[in-house]
Amino acid sequence: MTIELKEFANRVRGEIAKVVVGQNDTVDLLLTALLSGGHVLLEGPPGTAKTLLAQSFAACLQLQFGRIQFTPDLMPGDIVGTNRFNFQTSTFSMTRGPIFCELLLADEVNRTPPKTQAALLEAMQERKVTLDGETHTLSQRFMVIATENPIEQQGTYPLPEAQLDRFLFKHTIGYPSETEERAIVSSQGSTVRMPVPTEAGIVPIADGAAIAAGVAAVSSVRLAETVVDYIVRIARATRSSPDISIGASPRSAAMLAAATRARAALDSRDYVVPDDVKALVLPTLRHRIVLSPAAEIDNRKVDDILNTLTDSIEAPR
Repeated sequence: MTIELKEFANRVRGEIAKVVVGQNDTVDLLLTALLSGGHVLLEGPPGTAKTLLAQSFAACLQLQFGRIQFTPDLMPGDIVGTNRFNFQTSTFSMTRGPIFCELLLADEVNRTPPKTQAALLEAMQERKVTLDGETHTLSQRFMVIATENPIEQQGTYPLPEAQLDRFLFKHTIGYPSETEERAIVSSQGSTVRMPVPTEAGIVPIADGAAIAAGVAAVSSVRLAETVVDYIVRIARATRSSPDISIGASPRSAAMLAAATRARAALDSRDYVVPDDVKALVLPTLRHRIVLSPAAEIDNRKVDDILNTLTDSIEAPR
C-alpha cells in the first residue's frame, strides 16, 4: 500500500499543479495531515493561493468542502448551527452549520473572538459537535485548513494556545519565485476572477475508501525505539532551552511521531527515518512553543531556535 500511496501523492500534486503553481511542500503537508488525522494552519500574505489550494485539495480527493469566513461579528451558532422552533409543528428542528463537511476552510480564523474560535475545538479534537446537549458526529475524514494573514494585524485576535494545539501543522507560505510568478501571471492573467478547480481541469482521483485505506497503511508503518527516543529528546530540549519559556508538550511529541509515519508512507517506506523527524519539527512545533522574554527582546525567531536545538541533538543512525 505504501507504493500506492506514493503514486497517489504524485497524482494529487499533479492535479493541484493544474491550478496552483509551486507549493509542493504545502501539498505534502496537507497529505501528511490528512493521513494522520490532523489539521493545518496556513499563514501567509494575501494572494498566495491559500484558499485556492484548499479548494483544489478537496476537489481532487472528493471531500465535501465547507467554508467559513471568520469575522469579528461571527457567532458560534454560525459555525455549528442552531435549533429553530417550528410554530406549526411545535417542535425544534436543527439547521446544520458549515462545520458539517469533510474539509472545512476556516478563512482568516484569527479575525473572530476566542469565544467563536472555541466552537471549533470539539470538532477538531473529537470530530463531533454538541448543540443544545445533543451530540452530532462528523465524518472521520473531517479536516480543518485554517488561514491567517500576518500583515493585517488590526482587528485580529490571537489564537488561544488550546486552539493552536489542535493544529498538527502550522505552515508559512511565502511569495513565489520569479519563475513561478511569471507562470501564475501567464496562466491566470486573463481575468480577476479566482480560478475554479473543476473548470481548470482538476478531476477526482480518490474517494473515501481510498483515503481510509491510506490511513490504515500509515498505522502499519514502524517507528523504531531509537526514533522514538530522538523525538522525545527534541521535545524535552525545548523545555530546558533558555530561549523558550513554554516548550513542547508530550502530546505534541506524539503528534510529531504520528506525522512522521504518514510522511514515511507517502515516501513509499514502511519505517520512519530521522530525516522524517527533521522535516516535520518546524511545522509541528513552531506554534506550540513560547519564546522567553529575553529571546523576544533579542528578536530571535522560533524557527531559528528550533533548528539550532534539532541540530544539537544527535540523530540515530
